[in-house]
Amino acid sequence: MRRVKAGFSRFLDRPATVDISRFEGLLTSVEWREKKVGELSDEELAAAAGKLRRAGDEPGFDEKELVELCALGREAARRALDERPYDVQLLGAMQLLAGHVVQMATGEGKTLAGAIAAAGYALQGKAVHVMSVNDYLAQRDAEWMGPVYELLGISVGWVSQTSSQEDRRAAYAADVTYGSVSEIGFDVLRDRLVTSEDDMVGRDPEVVIVDEADSVLIDEAKVPLVLAGSSDEGQSDPEVAKIVRTLKPGAHYEKDEDGRNAWLTGRGAKVVEKALGGVDLYSGEHSDRLAAVNAALHAHALLERDVDYIVRDGKVHLINSSRGRIALRQRWPDGLQAAVEAKERLRPTESGEVLDSISVQGLIGRYTTVCGMTGTAVAVSEQLREFYELRVAVIPPNTPCVREDEDDRLYDTVENKEAAIVREISAVHRTGRPILIGTRDVAESERLAKLLDEAEVPCVVLNAKNDAQEAAIVAEAGAYDAVTVSTQMAGRGTDIRLGGTTSGSPEEHDKVAELGGLLVMGTGRYPSSRLDDQLRGRAGRQGDPGGSIMFASLADDQVVQYAPDATAGTEPDDDEDEGRLSDPTTKRFIDHAQKVAEGVQLEIHRNTWRYTRLIEHQRKALLEHRDELLRTDLAATELAAQCPDRWEELSDELDEKVLEEAARQIMLYHLDQRWTEHLAFLADVRETIHLRALAKETPIDEFHRTAIPEFRKIPDEVSERAAETFKEIEIGPDGVDLAEGGLRRPSSTWTYMVHDNPFDTDAEQALQRVRAMIKKVKGGSRR
Repeated sequence: MRRVKAGFSRFLDRPATVDISRFEGLLTSVEWREKKVGELSDEELAAAAGKLRRAGDEPGFDEKELVELCALGREAARRALDERPYDVQLLGAMQLLAGHVVQMATGEGKTLAGAIAAAGYALQGKAVHVMSVNDYLAQRDAEWMGPVYELLGISVGWVSQTSSQEDRRAAYAADVTYGSVSEIGFDVLRDRLVTSEDDMVGRDPEVVIVDEADSVLIDEAKVPLVLAGSSDEGQSDPEVAKIVRTLKPGAHYEKDEDGRNAWLTGRGAKVVEKALGGVDLYSGEHSDRLAAVNAALHAHALLERDVDYIVRDGKVHLINSSRGRIALRQRWPDGLQAAVEAKERLRPTESGEVLDSISVQGLIGRYTTVCGMTGTAVAVSEQLREFYELRVAVIPPNTPCVREDEDDRLYDTVENKEAAIVREISAVHRTGRPILIGTRDVAESERLAKLLDEAEVPCVVLNAKNDAQEAAIVAEAGAYDAVTVSTQMAGRGTDIRLGGTTSGSPEEHDKVAELGGLLVMGTGRYPSSRLDDQLRGRAGRQGDPGGSIMFASLADDQVVQYAPDATAGTEPDDDEDEGRLSDPTTKRFIDHAQKVAEGVQLEIHRNTWRYTRLIEHQRKALLEHRDELLRTDLAATELAAQCPDRWEELSDELDEKVLEEAARQIMLYHLDQRWTEHLAFLADVRETIHLRALAKETPIDEFHRTAIPEFRKIPDEVSERAAETFKEIEIGPDGVDLAEGGLRRPSSTWTYMVHDNPFDTDAEQALQRVRAMIKKVKGGSRR
């Protein structure tokens, strides 16, 4: 039983963090050196920074050099930004340079701390990437911190979706490169398929500083980045979608209690079979129709518009549940994606074969040094250590937080909860105090906005439908009289100042501060307590007054899904606040549901890594071989040995270098094609591996048992295919035309992120494991 409790403690404990006291002792030396540095001209400041420069293979800074860097960074920020970094910001920079994940509260200046650390790594001769959660923050931070880097003699660049090939090459050639995790990842994938070394845009990765580290390293880690290639239009089935729209829950299909699966009843199957012309869905010849029906049913019954996705400009856009905004270039697996598009009567988007993919963990694993910063790292410190071997350094706030966090207000129904929220907002709004309301999805934000309109409370809504105006909306959330309704605030990246930014006067700040500062309200618990904390953290920045109130109900989706017996033994209070629950049991139910949700996500993450770790090892081995083919004459050597007569024949006719290039192109084509086939094979195995569990076999062991022998076949098969092509294809003075020989690379490629299939067996098995673990822990505690 001790082992079970230890395992479950991963969901509940807050492990110890690193000791920062040694670095605190350096701050006095920094302050002393700062006085001398302040006397330097701009040119002398850059020269002083230049003295810290070294080759990349030398050890990191000693304490004296670290003090010098912090003094120079502080002075550069003062001159360039008119901001003198606080001691806590310098502590943050030191901990980043020590290779830790730094926890700094919202509004404490993580961006500047990260820039000073990035400058330090760059001066050590390292290529530095600063990863953000989106393109907007990457460009903003690169431009904002640019003058600081310039004073230190450090070059900086950034990449985004709109960057050209030349822009990307220049950005990656800079000392420090800013970019979103997805954009940097997609550039890695594109570089892996180049057929000429000159076409690569990146360079060998060395240091990565991850902004919003918990969001990127934990929340996004289950979503692989994909490079696909094809010119085919996606395959959807409008006829099936039309039939499924007529089906009724209970009569024609049923759903499980967790809302993750839907299936046809016997009556429903007959209705569908008749509508399709009398087919037998469960016969082998109609298995493709059955798959289409199941996908359409999932799209119809389990995916909700304005919760799981929105429709804009004739396309389905997925919503990132952890950040409440459009998940750019994310999609479900092709069958489900097409089913949702058919459900919404939209033209299907492209689908095609996966050329390559990489997980966030695989992407991060390429760097020799990893560090990061966020406001909520301690809550996931065990996961950061488990998956990335990272430790957390907690930096104290510059000014103690005086925010007042009220106890949760709990209700029996969603309707009573929302009525109470509107009453509270109305009462507070009459005083002029600004209010920020965090909702869990688009539908809830719009429903609340409508209720506020009926109560004659004007508000501004920020959700996935208008996230282009994000920065402007968030920046004014602290203005007098403002009411802002937003989906999840994580990663918004814009500071909320009391009084707003339009006037920016001290009088407006003081006016709002006297009212209690910004009041943050939550309309329900998020799937992670970190997200609740991130919402609360929007109030009380830099010692400002502020407050938070979290509302929840026993009918919230999360409670219904993860604590289905939550209503047992609870009775509303007998007072004017209709439906209010104050019994301690109610809070335990809601806490329990959130803990289970966190546990499920951790188990899914852990399970995803078990599978992708093997694929990453195989990919690394294959890419080492590909790189050798790309940069050397290995392909020519191999083909000359396998096809000596053909090689001798062509050598008499062609220049040796055209001939070597032809061999390289042929070998690279077959290697890439064979890897694509291998990925498709592994995807098929992965989708059916859960069936092995029914036979009492361990799925992950079976996956390894199947994947490893298949991978070992690749080198020999690539050589055989390349030799066959070399013997038959025409090679002339202008080289080889693979397309003419029937070896066509995709006419177009595109990148996207595969959103987790919400109905996959991993999620079901994770929920079962977490519930079983909780049951064992409870059983053990009773004994």
